[in-house]
Amino acid sequence: MKTKSENQVFTTDLRETLKSIMKSEIDKLAETLESLEPKERINIICKLMPFVFPKVDTINSKADEPVKWD
Repeated sequence: MKTKSENQVFTTDLRETLKSIMKSEIDKLAETLESLEPKERINIICKLMPFVFPKVDTINSKADEPVKWD
């Protein structure tokens, strides 16, 4: 059975390894997307969009309510 500090070291190592893998994949993303068929490329791009663009919220106003523009 691992001790708490051994688990923390394992978790830290795992996170660093995953960060390294993700960085490598992100660096190759453009090449990877270019190698896909257009339908697959659009599907992947659509799945990645929520991580890049903020979610748009619906704004409802009541009659005669002043509109606040930021």
